[in-house]
Amino acid sequence: MTAFVPDPLTLVLATPRPGAPRVSVTGDLDYNTAEELLNTAVAALDGGGVTDLHLDFGGLHFCDSSGLSALLRIHHHAAAAGARLHLEQRPPVLERLLDVSGTHEYLTGAAAGAASHSFTQD
Repeated sequence: MTAFVPDPLTLVLATPRPGAPRVSVTGDLDYNTAEELLNTAVAALDGGGVTDLHLDFGGLHFCDSSGLSALLRIHHHAAAAGARLHLEQRPPVLERLLDVSGTHEYLTGAAAGAASHSFTQD
């Protein structure tokens, strides 16, 4: 039997336009790596003037409940900073976790943004 070996998490923070940092996520988001994503996202918000925080999950392979918890905490920090959270390029593993947990609309719908922002599909 082959042991499960998680894919290492790689985070790349860039700011392609002012006020809209993007964190590209590759690998597994789990108990061992969720805090790293949280810290990176919070650091991106700390500079002030952020209107949109983009998390790009195009390279995400796995996400567990710890990853979901980090996303909920990131949502809280983004809302407190007055920034809209965008979960982009969500793979099926993340879509399923959001659906099963009942957090899909909360994290990706109108509630994900500040009250003054309208919902757009990412």
